[in-house]
Amino acid sequence: QVQLVESEGGLVQPGGSLRLSCAASGFTFSSYAMRWYRQAPGKEREWVATITVTGSTDYANSVKGRFTISRDNAKNTVYLQMNSLNAEDTAVYYCNVYIPRASWGQGTQVTVSS
Repeated sequence: QVQLVESEGGLVQPGGSLRLSCAASGFTFSSYAMRWYRQAPGKEREWVATITVTGSTDYANSVKGRFTISRDNAKNTVYLQMNSLNAEDTAVYYCNVYIPRASWGQGTQVTVSS
């Protein structure tokens, strides 16, 4: 089955950086666009970033210029480099692939606090 395992979240101070990872399995990773989403307490899940099969990227306005999505097809892994973090970035972060067999993983918690 399709599996998406997020990791490398944690507690960081405002202005800090963090690099999230998502290990994918159960499908041909290189043939699919990958996305990052996040969900803050009391809020709906929101889209953060997309990377296509050709490496094109797109970002939500709230993270544009601060976050970078990338992928390593040899490792079946998508990353999210997060810089200049602020309290508004506190959320559970999820990766996602738009295929019928996919489901949300457990996510990884990112907490930005001093």
